Amino acid sequence: MLTKFETKSNRVKGLSFHPRRPWILASLHSGVIQLWDYRMGTLIDRFDEHDGPVRGVHFHKSQPLFVSGGDDYKIKVWNYKLRRCLFTLLGHLDYIRTVQFHQEYPWIVSASDDQTIRIWNWQSRTCISVLTGHNHYVMCASFHIKEDLVVSASLDQTVRIWDIGALRKKTVAPAEDILRLTQMNTDLFGGGDAVVKYVLEGHDRGVNWAAFHPTLPLIVSGADDRQVKLWRMNDTKAWEVDTLRGHVNNVSCVMFHARQDIIVSNSEDKSIRVWDMSKRTGVQTFRREHDRFWILAAHPDMNLLAAGHDSGMIVFKLERERPSYAVHGSTLYFVKERYLRTYDFDTGRDNPLISIRRTGSTGMNQGPRSMSYNPAENAVLICSDVDGGSYELYTIPKDTTGRSENAQEAKRGLGASAVFVARNRFAVLDRNHNQVVIKNLRNEVTKKVTLPFSTTDAVFYAGLGNLLCRSEDKVILFDVQQRNTLGELNTPFVKYVVWSSDMELVALISKHAIIIASKKLVHKCTVHETIRVKSGAWDDSGVFIYTTLNHIKYCLPNGDSGIIRTLEVPVYITKVKGTSVYSLDRDGKNRVIQIDTTEYMFKLALIQRKYDQVLQMIRGSQLCGQSIIAYLQQKGFPEVALHFVKDERTRFNLAVECGNIEVAVASAKEIDEKDYWYRLGVEALRQGNHEIVEYSYQKTKNFERLSFLYLITGNLEKLSKMLKIAEMRNDVMGRFHNALYLGDVQERVKILEESGHLPLAYVTAAVHGLTDVAERLAGELGENVPELPAESKSGLLLPPTPILRDNNWPLLLVSKGFFEGAFAADAGMPTDVDEESPAGAWEEELVLPDVTDRQNGAVAHGDDEEPRGEDDEEAGWDMGDLDLPADVGVTDSSASTESAYFVAPTPGMPVSQIWVQRSSLAAEHAAAGAFDTAMRLLNRQLGISNFAPLKSAFLELNVGSHTSLPALVSVPVVSVALERGWTESSSPNVRGLPALIYKMSTLEDRLRQAYKLTTEGKFTEALKIFLSILQTIPLVVVESRKEVDEVKELLGIAKDYVLAVKIELKRKEEKDNPVRMAELAAYFTHCNLQTTHLKLSLQSAMTICFRLRNFNTAASFCRRLLELNLTPAASTKARQVLQACERTPRDELQLNYDPRNPFVVCGQTYTPIYRGSEDVSCPFCTSRFVPQVRGKICPVCDLATVGADASGLLCSPTQVR
Repeated sequence: MLTKFETKSNRVKGLSFHPRRPWILASLHSGVIQLWDYRMGTLIDRFDEHDGPVRGVHFHKSQPLFVSGGDDYKIKVWNYKLRRCLFTLLGHLDYIRTVQFHQEYPWIVSASDDQTIRIWNWQSRTCISVLTGHNHYVMCASFHIKEDLVVSASLDQTVRIWDIGALRKKTVAPAEDILRLTQMNTDLFGGGDAVVKYVLEGHDRGVNWAAFHPTLPLIVSGADDRQVKLWRMNDTKAWEVDTLRGHVNNVSCVMFHARQDIIVSNSEDKSIRVWDMSKRTGVQTFRREHDRFWILAAHPDMNLLAAGHDSGMIVFKLERERPSYAVHGSTLYFVKERYLRTYDFDTGRDNPLISIRRTGSTGMNQGPRSMSYNPAENAVLICSDVDGGSYELYTIPKDTTGRSENAQEAKRGLGASAVFVARNRFAVLDRNHNQVVIKNLRNEVTKKVTLPFSTTDAVFYAGLGNLLCRSEDKVILFDVQQRNTLGELNTPFVKYVVWSSDMELVALISKHAIIIASKKLVHKCTVHETIRVKSGAWDDSGVFIYTTLNHIKYCLPNGDSGIIRTLEVPVYITKVKGTSVYSLDRDGKNRVIQIDTTEYMFKLALIQRKYDQVLQMIRGSQLCGQSIIAYLQQKGFPEVALHFVKDERTRFNLAVECGNIEVAVASAKEIDEKDYWYRLGVEALRQGNHEIVEYSYQKTKNFERLSFLYLITGNLEKLSKMLKIAEMRNDVMGRFHNALYLGDVQERVKILEESGHLPLAYVTAAVHGLTDVAERLAGELGENVPELPAESKSGLLLPPTPILRDNNWPLLLVSKGFFEGAFAADAGMPTDVDEESPAGAWEEELVLPDVTDRQNGAVAHGDDEEPRGEDDEEAGWDMGDLDLPADVGVTDSSASTESAYFVAPTPGMPVSQIWVQRSSLAAEHAAAGAFDTAMRLLNRQLGISNFAPLKSAFLELNVGSHTSLPALVSVPVVSVALERGWTESSSPNVRGLPALIYKMSTLEDRLRQAYKLTTEGKFTEALKIFLSILQTIPLVVVESRKEVDEVKELLGIAKDYVLAVKIELKRKEEKDNPVRMAELAAYFTHCNLQTTHLKLSLQSAMTICFRLRNFNTAASFCRRLLELNLTPAASTKARQVLQACERTPRDELQLNYDPRNPFVVCGQTYTPIYRGSEDVSCPFCTSRFVPQVRGKICPVCDLATVGADASGLLCSPTQVR
């Protein structure tokens, strides 16, 4: 047993796996229902409304619902998204043992101690049938997965099979009289729509559980007589096949395994037992010390089981699903279904090499566990858990080209692990004697080497002559030749070891961590994961790519990691090559997964300081996302992060971090919050840009700081205004401070006098020589006139007069980084600042940028020129002062610049480029003339790779979105872009999107024309029009979500008619082959056609089959015809043909056609693909094909590659928003 998840709780009485998500419901004896994520090991939610134990619980197959039944006689239906109970079903009169949803119908079946089974309709919330017949508690009841049957087990020692076919028919098409009768009799007699088909008697005690086999006509039951019984049934009877004995207490639950021929049972004897269904013997037993088992559940799709016991539950597997494999160069060696196979990464060819002997052991988990390949001798070592650990050595014949049916006799031996260590030597771990045994290829011992640690339990390959030995919580690098330890590293329990191609780095994979180390086991980094790590491989650039249960992820050499893509099912990576990840799935199938490497290659280039590559990737790729921004910020590249960010708050933070005042001002205006203006002021003050500081203080109304700013910048005019503002605001302290800053003594005296501080006002006036005011105040004070000290050294408190007033200070030099310079160049920004300085300004080497137009104090030297320091001895080129004669004059170039030169305005961005930048729609890119990006978009969105049919449409779109204006004879014609929705009131500065010639209305007109041609039987002409509609749809743009749905509907119609018409044309070619002609006529009737055309197709098929004396098939077409609204003549003819067919109900010719089994027609082979068969589809038109067509151009639309990955049709700006 491989335990995947375990919980501790009250006794678990009910379990149910979610069909798609990694969730499991557990209903407890305490009355609580728990919802667990068994992959993450976390409790998602708990539901507590039942009064008393909850014994049954079950997830719905497709809806966000689950049902529970408890000892409070209530059945509750819950919505786990809304996290509440939707309604309660009442009717049972005793404890409810089990509840289950039907696979297809809106039904719930429940079993109760009131000796009845009830079937409920959860949509109408009513009981639709009561199954009576048991005369003791009904312990369980469940629907058959496919047939109209219910199985129930009761303490009356019987298992009953109930036929509910009548209930299904009544529900699907209820007749009024039956409905009335049933309503009348249900409460009295339990209804006649469910009858007992079989009563299985054989158990000596009460039966606790019974279950159907998912595919075979088998039933398994477990009872208090400690026996598990296997039953078989047919249309007329059911009988006991065998009894499985082994449990020593009551059998609580028993079930068939969905994917293997085994039966799993659990019991109150504290064990889970696994039985071989064919041999009818026990295979394995798992025991707990103190906990009785009560319930079992199986995942509907995955190889997972769950068991509930007295103190919780466990989720487990019976066998490992990881395939064993080894990689050498471009070849993968792996074991699948008892064959050693190879897979060539270059050609994609899978080839069986040799047959591997089937082990004689009857236990589970006996398959191959690991593999080691020796390229020199073409030999393979396969390790397994047989006999407590053993190996098999196979030598692959050189001439092996196909499957060898005779199993090669392998050289075998016991050992926990076995790996090759030299050309003709391999090492086997002998745990009993704590030694490694070195053997040759004849399986003969050549020497034995004692290991340094007694707890070594596995060895891994580590290069020629070396081994990696796993010992408890560490890994040791051991030299077999020298018999000494080369390195040691503390790690979690290591499960797998992956070496880089140059053997310089090794990845040690444990259950929840990856440790990257050097070849000498020097630790580089560790990555921790919450979800189990499954596999990994190194790519060519030195990045480790690994998989968890549900993601492909990367790990950079410095330990940074991230997600590349999500996985539907777990896979095991075998090789990474460029953007392709080669992997094996759990069925041993090779899969190639395409990944986007841009993110981790971008980070790798940043780490390795390859800035030119970083710039190239920024310009050429669609990098975005919060993770990239956070990463760049964390690594000290805020100016690069600024390039990606659209959110104004994030832009502001990044701009402040990298000192970009211009961007920070623009973002602060957009945000317009006090905190952001304050932070902008602090940064501007740090750089010395006091005009921005002033603007920030004004926005936050920070008058005190503004006044002080005006003081230190010498702006007396604005300081006077601040004095008036303070007076208007009645701010006495503000007025006094401003008067103090201005040196306005009279104002200060006035303020002190008005505020009642007459002594202070007198002292201020007297000290500053205002004798008139001082005398007046002395008169008012009378005897309270203060005495002035006779200190002669004192000075007046007056501010100094500003010597120089200027717009801005010399700004702090913010060095422009590598990326800022590059981005500025990309955007066409000037790298030098205009030298327009007022007379008497600062010295020439200081840049004085304008507040709004210049880049926050960037130095005026080029990107490659370093600012020169004063003390730098080696200060570049010798540009010392020149002693020029005094008579050499210099004209003022700035004064005559305008008259001397004409500077042409810089050209704006072409409209076509604006269209390309603003749009993600292929049609608009084609209209702009950007055919390459249009093709890339169509390839990514719809998987289109054949663009030849679209060439004329691309050219028409481009020509249709432009017009030409004639000019003078000598002047070229002016090309003008036509914009969609342009009016005379449109702003000339705002560019609209291109006018497009393809509209839905024109396609609908074409569709009507094609329908008419189809009705007239002109199939070749109709095919051309349907195909033109299909090939125009990728280049249609609509404005609303409703129109998007109409486009998708039109796509489906065009696809169905192209396929149908092609089938009909193919039928006309097969006149010499009556069987094929009849098949194609039959397939034609299963295409999704208009009623008119369906009638014609059915009449044609009926005629053909009748002439070929296939009367059964012809009759089926007659019946389908009669269900349609026919003319009297056509109806009469169909009835006559039906009568003739029913007289001789046989088919002369055997057709590949089964009308009762749903199917779609392959667009390549024109053969049926029945439900459940493997198929591939076209990512654009969704036509279905047999798997052999994968990778070819779709024969229906002639555009897309069958089986390609695509994001979906994008035909409206509303989808992008």
